[in-house]
Amino acid sequence: MQPLYLLTAVDLRRATETGSSRAATISSLTLPSIQFANAEHNPGGGVGAVNFAIPRIQAPEPKFSAKGIDRDIFRGMGQVERWTFAGAYREKRSGGSVSIGGRGLIEGAITMWEPDESDPAEFQGCNHSFTEVTHYELTLGDEELFYWDFWERVVRVAGVDLFADERRALGA
Repeated sequence: MQPLYLLTAVDLRRATETGSSRAATISSLTLPSIQFANAEHNPGGGVGAVNFAIPRIQAPEPKFSAKGIDRDIFRGMGQVERWTFAGAYREKRSGGSVSIGGRGLIEGAITMWEPDESDPAEFQGCNHSFTEVTHYELTLGDEELFYWDFWERVVRVAGVDLFADERRALGA
């Protein structure tokens, strides 16, 4: 049976700066979905169409929400930076005594800041999203689940390089 990992804590920080943790203000963290591109082929003499998966991914779009206004977010906004999306997961099947770290390393630019509707009786939050993501890696513990780098032209899933044959065919 597969283990059950329960998310117990999250953090977001600049990957290159110590002391930039947002663990006390972050309210939600959304790692980008991994969606492979496909190419439809519908042959004129065939009986139907097929969407062939190709070893490319759609543009990743990570997001996060924080309580209050994070003034530090405005420093570097619109500029590409490296960010660490971190999570603590507790493995419930073994009794829940061991936490394992999950990490998403994202290189991209925060290009959207949207405050919640303001109400003095409720704590205001702000939503943020990234674009121009050119690097995304996802690990759980010591295991690399996913690695993608636009500039390196590498996409790996569970350690398997899905674009290696294409790079070889192109002579790169």
